Amino acid sequence: MITGCKQAKEHPDINLKRPNVIFIYADDLGIGDLSCYGATKISTPNIDRLAGQGVQFTNAYATSATSTPSRYGLLTGCYPWRKENTGIAPGNSELIIDTTCITMADMFHEAGYVTAAIGKWHLGLGPKGGTDFNKRIKPNAQSIGFDYEFIISATVDRVPCVFVENGCVVNLDSTDPITVSYDKKVGNWPTGEENPELVKLKPSQGHNNTIINGIPRIGWMTGGKSALWKDEEIADVITSKAKDFIIRSANEPFFLYMGTQDVHVPRIPHPRFAGKSGLGTRGDVILQLDWTIGEIIHTLDSLSIADNTLFIFTSDNGPVIDDGYQDGALAMLNGHTPMGNYRGGKYSLYEAGTRVPFIVRWPAAIAPCKQQGLFSQIDVYASLAEILEQPLVAGSAPDSHPRSLSLLGHDQTNREYIIQQNLNNTLAIIQGDWKYLEPSDKPAIEYWTHMELGNAPEVQLYNLHTDPYEKKNVAGSYPEKVKELSGLLQNAVKHITHSKEQQ
Repeated sequence: MITGCKQAKEHPDINLKRPNVIFIYADDLGIGDLSCYGATKISTPNIDRLAGQGVQFTNAYATSATSTPSRYGLLTGCYPWRKENTGIAPGNSELIIDTTCITMADMFHEAGYVTAAIGKWHLGLGPKGGTDFNKRIKPNAQSIGFDYEFIISATVDRVPCVFVENGCVVNLDSTDPITVSYDKKVGNWPTGEENPELVKLKPSQGHNNTIINGIPRIGWMTGGKSALWKDEEIADVITSKAKDFIIRSANEPFFLYMGTQDVHVPRIPHPRFAGKSGLGTRGDVILQLDWTIGEIIHTLDSLSIADNTLFIFTSDNGPVIDDGYQDGALAMLNGHTPMGNYRGGKYSLYEAGTRVPFIVRWPAAIAPCKQQGLFSQIDVYASLAEILEQPLVAGSAPDSHPRSLSLLGHDQTNREYIIQQNLNNTLAIIQGDWKYLEPSDKPAIEYWTHMELGNAPEVQLYNLHTDPYEKKNVAGSYPEKVKELSGLLQNAVKHITHSKEQQ
């Protein structure tokens, strides 16, 4: 049986209480998408290197099966289902994290770290009522603990298709102001619905509003032509910004929170990767993602700071194949299995919705190993604070448990329980080998993607040890286990110690 990680070799010149910390969120990446997790149709050597030099988790979970709530839970240490307005955010949403909340970035700031948020954000910007992209945007990521901000406000398939740096749209011409709406068309820019002849990437569902770079998006936009990104350059741009931050912060402890757009739709790889995977554009952007991780690793190596950099790589939720564009992702799978051996995927309460790749490397403190214990992203906040010996402010991170020994692979014990959340805010709870899904009257199938959501009017109970694919509902055979886990979930939902102060 594989045991926990051993302590790494002695590094007498390194202060193990002050590691640099890099947290990278991939977007819609499946546990079956990486060669270090068993994929055979694609190779991800840089991510494999990260796993081979660190702790590779086999039972780690995002809090939620969609982007915004997972990011909210990670940065606040509070389950997103405790707060309204944490669902998938439009591109002009207000900042959904209250500026009075003590975020993970605030915690690092209090510990003397320089902090940055780079890449996909998807937590809203600006005041209630929506974002004005034509002036300095406040509140922004800098309002909740980040010293530097270079972000995509929402997702790459949503308008506005611009970068925001420290509250200002990059390269915006003040004589060409941006207007954004998610309610009705604004301006006279072509849309996918009205001008399908102008579309170079056709929608499979939804995604038929304003066309940017030949790609129809969700939402309507006009203005800001000089600020529009080029989709095939996004990975290069945000990776360059991340490297620049690391280089200028190399002589002080830093915290980098980075969100990649890969492998979210629209999947537009740089020409360096186009056609290289043999799995279509979805496979190509996995190669692009692996390149991104390699660039960060190489930067750390070049600065001789890799040994004392705690590097976490994971995904915000599980994979989805067709998420709105006719990009051939399903036809080009060629035997590749993004969901691994699990049921469901993005949006779903079944395992592939939130069971995600999770890798931690810190050469000065840990030796390579596999971590088999149950672990949740909700505990990253408190666990990092524990490593830094930074006391948590009263009321902060109410649902986050300090589990640094588990995070570093030294303790293989399970978390007491894992809570999962699907698109419809239906909840499930895992304890040991058992998983309970609460009954729900929500749709069983997501309308656009045809994804199984895990919603059902009857109680569901699965033994993940004997039935990891959740094929056989055994609730009728184990009524006492159903009662036990139902009660545990209800108590967890009611337990809101300190969380009111955060809302």
